Amino acid sequence: MAGSSNSPFCFGLAGWSGAGKTTLAEKLIGSLVSQGFSVATIKHAHHEFDADVPGKDSWRHRKAGASQVIVSSAQRSAHFSEHRGAEPSLERLIEQLGPCDIIMVEGYKSEAVPKIEIHRSETGAPFLYRDDSHIIALACDVIPENCPIPHFDIDDEAAIVAFVLALRTETDLSMDAPL
Repeated sequence: MAGSSNSPFCFGLAGWSGAGKTTLAEKLIGSLVSQGFSVATIKHAHHEFDADVPGKDSWRHRKAGASQVIVSSAQRSAHFSEHRGAEPSLERLIEQLGPCDIIMVEGYKSEAVPKIEIHRSETGAPFLYRDDSHIIALACDVIPENCPIPHFDIDDEAAIVAFVLALRTETDLSMDAPL
């Protein structure tokens, strides 16, 4: 049953720009949610971005110097934090999330979370799994010869979701094992 674990299962999607991480993330999120799981995501940005709207009250509060602004309505809320100094760690960001069953991290290639590499041959980019022991599976359009990790067609969302859920169950069982 969805939501059986006390702590959320965290996994990542890693890959080069243009590989299809966000497209696959959308499909995986939709499939997991349709199965009754609550999913939270953390997306890494490699550049400055602003999700706020210039001129709106929340934007004006931040520009006036507020280090944190929460905007809330009956439908949703957003928490904006200004990072004056170092970028927060992935661990710190996870701590800020509310209760959920699964955390999907997009980006954060160098973090020590189990990751599925997303790869498209048309990008011409090298595979990451060869140099990253935290990449535990590969979703791609062309499977490399002698690939030593589980691999899936990038468009086979059902197989990828099944793999994620099996890994989640395996992780839950190992955490429940007596010491």
